[in-house]
Amino acid sequence: MKNKRKILVLLIAIAVATGGYAAYRFGVQQGMKAIPANDGATAAAPGGTGKKPLYWHDPMVPGQKFDKPGKSPFMDMQLVPVYGGTDGDDGSVTISPRVQQNLGVRTAIVTTGKLSSGVVAVGSVAYNERDVALVQARSNGFIERLYVRAQLDPVKQGQPLAELYVPDWIAAQEEYLAARRMQGGDTASLVDGARQRMRLAGMTDAQIRLVESSGKVHPRTTISAPVSGVIAELGAREGMTVVSGAQLFRINGLSTVWVNADVPESLAAQVRPGDTVEARAPALPGSIFKGKVGAILPEVSTATRTLKARIELTNPGGQLIPGMFATITFASNRGVDVSLVPSEAVIQTGTRSVVVLAKEDGKFQSVDVELGGESSGFYEVRKGLTAGQKVVLSGQFLLDSEASLKGTTTRMGDAQPPGSNPEVPLHHGEGKVERIDKDEVTISHGPIATLQWGAMTMGFKVPAAGLPRNVGLGDRVAFDIKSRQDGVFEIVAISPIADAPAANDKGMGSMTKPKAPEGAKK
Repeated sequence: MKNKRKILVLLIAIAVATGGYAAYRFGVQQGMKAIPANDGATAAAPGGTGKKPLYWHDPMVPGQKFDKPGKSPFMDMQLVPVYGGTDGDDGSVTISPRVQQNLGVRTAIVTTGKLSSGVVAVGSVAYNERDVALVQARSNGFIERLYVRAQLDPVKQGQPLAELYVPDWIAAQEEYLAARRMQGGDTASLVDGARQRMRLAGMTDAQIRLVESSGKVHPRTTISAPVSGVIAELGAREGMTVVSGAQLFRINGLSTVWVNADVPESLAAQVRPGDTVEARAPALPGSIFKGKVGAILPEVSTATRTLKARIELTNPGGQLIPGMFATITFASNRGVDVSLVPSEAVIQTGTRSVVVLAKEDGKFQSVDVELGGESSGFYEVRKGLTAGQKVVLSGQFLLDSEASLKGTTTRMGDAQPPGSNPEVPLHHGEGKVERIDKDEVTISHGPIATLQWGAMTMGFKVPAAGLPRNVGLGDRVAFDIKSRQDGVFEIVAISPIADAPAANDKGMGSMTKPKAPEGAKK
């Protein structure tokens, strides 16, 4: 009786279990019918934004990209779509406002304006060689009196310089006066001939008119200064004999002066003829002299690596004296509006210039820029930025490093340049040999932490040297694998380990290597 009761209870338990399993299977089937099929071709972005996938990839092998959805050639799973705008897909990084405040992130707007050259140079004052007057003797004679006796004596325009006695003028003037006193006949031609001989003797029209008006011989002449300035050269002395063409005086004007400024070779491109300048002299504190660049001399000093910029300055009152020291500030007259960015926003790496761009959606992205000149704390940006964009002034080094790390995955998927030999990381695992083919060995392995893989069964490419002889079907092995450029994992090293039951052998999902979908990127 007791055994019959036990059998009855056992039958009831079996019936209940069978009914429960049937109900479970029915529910699963109904649930599967309720879920619409989705092959991934019309996958929508998370949250129903309707974004179009950029590409598909296997999360286990993120470097390999595919144009179409399908089954992964590496795992027994569907490819996962990747959408635009995700953090890191364009090398950008998102920082919360609180962290930005803690980092002290400051930003500025890219502006447009005129970039002054900002070049400051030093030089010395010199005579303006274009403001020079030479005084020569027009006839042979003697210097009877000299009014200027020393070099660098100041003179004014029209001031007498010397008095000359010219014997050759006496005969020419007497002949002219005699022709005028002649009576009758055709004397006009004789007078004109005598007047011409006075010109040939070196007399000016003013001196000829003086002889005509006075009717007397004037053998002496006074030489006057044609311009105001100083006597740069003095070639006359009182009592000396001079010949026609001899240089008596060299007068340099002081209304304008030159400053020969030394411009560093690296800044020569920022200085052009016609640029306005301001000059200051230590000997004249508080005085500012205006001028412009007259010329850039085509010669570089091998000792100082500088060019000479010839600057012409106005010199009111003759305050600037040749030999004075002057500081020159150049200002560009090009008048072209360019994009300007604060100098503190630029990260100079030695080979490139980087600016961290602050986007409106709270993201930060590193941007390579091409810079021009620098002045007054601003750089000219030729490429990479436009006016109105926002750049980071402080904390950009941390943001650039974070953005570089975020973009590592994307850059790893790019093709390596020809001839490069990148360092490929190795991944270690342990498992059981399930199948051995000619070019592939299937292993049921445990988790591989470096790849973030769980326990699974998959095939690996056989090493180029083949499998070791001591590795056979059913052996437990330890192996190292690496990823090739085509995304396939290849065994680098494999060896048997102690024959002991593995905790990972049970419950390992069977995964085979399906055929790659059409459209996979090579």
